[in-house]
Amino acid sequence: MPQRRSHVAPSAAQTELSAALAALQESLEAPADFPAAVLAEAAASDAATPELDLRDIPFATLDPLGSRDLDQAFHLERRDSGYTVRYAIADVPGFVTPGGAVDEEARRRGQTLYAAEGTVPLHPKVLSEDRASLLADVDRPALVWTFALDSAGVVEDFRLERALIRSRAQLDYVSTQAALDRGEEGPATLLPEIGALRIAQEKLRGGASLNLPDEEVVRGLDGTYSIERRHPLPVEEWNAQLSLLTGMAAASLMIEAGIGILRTMPQPDEKSFDAFRHQTEALGRPWTTGRYGDYLRELDRADPMTLPILEAAASLFRGAGYVTFDGSVPSDTEQAAIAAPYAHATAPLRRLVDRWSLAICLAVSEGREVPVWVRESLADLPALMQESGQRASKLDSATINCVEAALMTPLVGSTIDATVIEIRGERATVQIADPAVTASAPVPDGATPGAVVQLHVVRADITRGEIEFTV
Repeated sequence: MPQRRSHVAPSAAQTELSAALAALQESLEAPADFPAAVLAEAAASDAATPELDLRDIPFATLDPLGSRDLDQAFHLERRDSGYTVRYAIADVPGFVTPGGAVDEEARRRGQTLYAAEGTVPLHPKVLSEDRASLLADVDRPALVWTFALDSAGVVEDFRLERALIRSRAQLDYVSTQAALDRGEEGPATLLPEIGALRIAQEKLRGGASLNLPDEEVVRGLDGTYSIERRHPLPVEEWNAQLSLLTGMAAASLMIEAGIGILRTMPQPDEKSFDAFRHQTEALGRPWTTGRYGDYLRELDRADPMTLPILEAAASLFRGAGYVTFDGSVPSDTEQAAIAAPYAHATAPLRRLVDRWSLAICLAVSEGREVPVWVRESLADLPALMQESGQRASKLDSATINCVEAALMTPLVGSTIDATVIEIRGERATVQIADPAVTASAPVPDGATPGAVVQLHVVRADITRGEIEFTV
């Protein structure tokens, strides 16, 4: 689906929006700057050189254009009738001293935040965008997962090793998708093939993927803000399968060792399934047979009713959290959407919990005792990640609300068309086409999801991120 962008032009609204976004970030205690002690320790930190040298393997990274915090690098090749997948992860445990200034600040932050004014990184940029990042054409220590897959994409064997690597190329999603569409050879040539096989395995497991359109606030070079909405490219979904593959392997290692932290999500209950079925019927695309993952996977992304269905399906993907264990493995270890035990272990530059997962998995793989610092702090992680997750969610939603209010400011006093996405009680979630704004509004009696209604724009409060409509 093509990218959709709506701009807030330089004006009094632009000035008010800039002030509102700055105040929002300050209210969340999310400073982009780091204390001097953290910066000094990060600048002086260095990871030991691994004994294993894999610099002859031409790894590559695949991220959004211009990214500098590169957590993963991959290498794909054929092996007999199957494949060898190597997935290198930035060796953040090797750079961060447990209990040190960088560690303590990372625990306070929890994860990298993406604000309209720029990122609020988990680690100082000297680490996250330089010394620990898997940038191209430089030697880097990494934690390398090697998977042997059969012809159907099933994992036959895997291992984890600490090694010295050298990425050969920094790929971005858009140009890589274009190159694959043209049939060009490159580091990602096998990614569609392996990605499709792993998606098929996900389907066999009963897994489900929501794949809602990405929504991001972007500040242009001219000072204008815009909201970009787009569906993920196929190459992004194939690439995500490599991370899922690694996360499931990490979970299996930790479960076998009896110590770890898993990302869990409960199965939706029958009440949620019934509500979703009714919503799909109201939208004219009824889910009548099969598993909900198969139904979502087969939706036509060009169908205008697909977005309302995916928005409704979000109710099936709730309750995700973390569970820790040391000695006694929890009875329920499954992440329902993935339909398997799963752990966050592929983004240590941007997410705190991954450093613990990787430290545990490496110790288990090398036959060593899990580090004392891991055991002593493991139980603290769910609360730390929940707090940072709430901060990130609030920042994302409030930022978009402020920008959408700014986009609607010129339309105050006018009447516009809006498409109903979802109805809850007397209010509905509606989608406005131009500017591209999703909002809450009252709807006429008898309106149904998918209907186009006329709304009068009464008020747009940029500071509060509020838009008021009447029917």
